[in-house]
Amino acid sequence: MTTTVTEDTFLAMVQPLRRELVAHCYRMVGSVQEAEDLVQETYLRAWRSFHGFENRSSVRTWMYRIATNTCLTALEGRSRRPLPTGLGAPPGDPTAELRTRPEIPWLEPLPDAVVWGSAPSDPGDVALARDTVRLAFVAALQHLTAQQRAALLLKDVLCWQASEIAEALGLSVASVNSSLQRARAHLAKLDPDATPRLADDDPRLHQLLEAYVEAFEAYDVQRIVQLLTADAEWEMPPFEEWYRGAEDIGRLISTQCPAQGAGDMRLLLTRANGAPAVGMYMRGPDGVHRAFQLQHLTVSADGVAAVTVWFDTDLFARFGLPDHLGPEGEVAVLGEGEAPHCGV
Repeated sequence: MTTTVTEDTFLAMVQPLRRELVAHCYRMVGSVQEAEDLVQETYLRAWRSFHGFENRSSVRTWMYRIATNTCLTALEGRSRRPLPTGLGAPPGDPTAELRTRPEIPWLEPLPDAVVWGSAPSDPGDVALARDTVRLAFVAALQHLTAQQRAALLLKDVLCWQASEIAEALGLSVASVNSSLQRARAHLAKLDPDATPRLADDDPRLHQLLEAYVEAFEAYDVQRIVQLLTADAEWEMPPFEEWYRGAEDIGRLISTQCPAQGAGDMRLLLTRANGAPAVGMYMRGPDGVHRAFQLQHLTVSADGVAAVTVWFDTDLFARFGLPDHLGPEGEVAVLGEGEAPHCGV
């Protein structure tokens, strides 16, 4: 390569990598906004050093190397991004007062549209990508050191050789292998992935999601409980408590949810981290349904096995969801991104 390469030529080479680089940075830092900023910084660094790229590796490998080190720099001195289940406390009392932890930088959800903007050409490749942005997997990664995260992702997601990782991170091969061993052992405890999830094309998934939406919109707590697995988990940052068991989750919804009856809540289906998600809208005193919370669902053949809820309504725009809903069946003001959809 020479320094005579134009910026347009450079962008033509690296722009197709943007989505996968965002996913990589998201796995590293646990925030979509930060990931997108880090990818932008990666592009700037790559352009500035493009004269030094001499085809000793592929452009993709070179860009991942820059992106990984950009993330490592950003993570220096930062706190990890956990979910409430990762704080180490036992399940909470669903009738007790909720306690927030605003000082914690919580793990954020990843809109599917950020990573998959069009239909996949290779179903196998996409299945792998979705597995590596699973919410539970990304949450488990946050418990590793930044170096361990980088080594694990480069090895187990991108299939790099230990020698390539060592060169990229400025480590010895022995250090890389040691980091991988510790990371895998820790990850096996944090993310066993013991719950087989229903495939996107499984009719049972569509039926269960339809029933879930109907149960919430009818504020039928008994039906919601029936749709959960017996040992389902529920967490909702920025509240530090988390809950286990369908009955306790039902009590939580009955005692803590501001809804009073059928029609107070309306839901729009979307997708996050390769899984179903819903944007929930709560009816106010003026009768308008406004953005209230975003739920990520882990759905198994036995029902909804886990729900992670975010009350950050700024997320709605990122998911292309409206900030409020008009009359029944009518979408009001759309946020950024793609239009909401009611299927998976």
